[in-house]
Amino acid sequence: MFNFIFKTMEAAFHMSLPCISVKDTKSFYSEIIGASLGRTADSWVDVNLFGHQITFIRAKKFNFINPNYVFEGKILPSFHFGIIVDEKTWKTIYKALKKEELHLVDKTVFLKDKAGEHKSFFIKDPNDYMLEFKCFENPKNIFKS
Repeated sequence: MFNFIFKTMEAAFHMSLPCISVKDTKSFYSEIIGASLGRTADSWVDVNLFGHQITFIRAKKFNFINPNYVFEGKILPSFHFGIIVDEKTWKTIYKALKKEELHLVDKTVFLKDKAGEHKSFFIKDPNDYMLEFKCFENPKNIFKS
């Protein structure tokens, strides 16, 4: 019914997630990741991650039941979000974050020699979310199976 909209429209996404500390979340995303901050209050902050809005809202400790899954023999975080960037940007971000000595899940190539081949790495934020950065061998294959 709305396929024509999804095929022709570029749009930013918005996501809202609980966080443990608004202060630590602001610091991580602005100082470590380099994202800009938007509106903020004592109990929440908007983060601009490559033009996408993530709102972190202070909440009590939260828990996820199935934190991992296996893909191509690698254990990956079930609950993660990320951004797809070009390879030059991906390499720049990877090198910069590697120097910070943070909880970084090292780079890996997934779907080697297949339509969706891509490189990924993950970094843990102060709320125990895993943030994935990925770049595709061929950006036209992002949604191909």
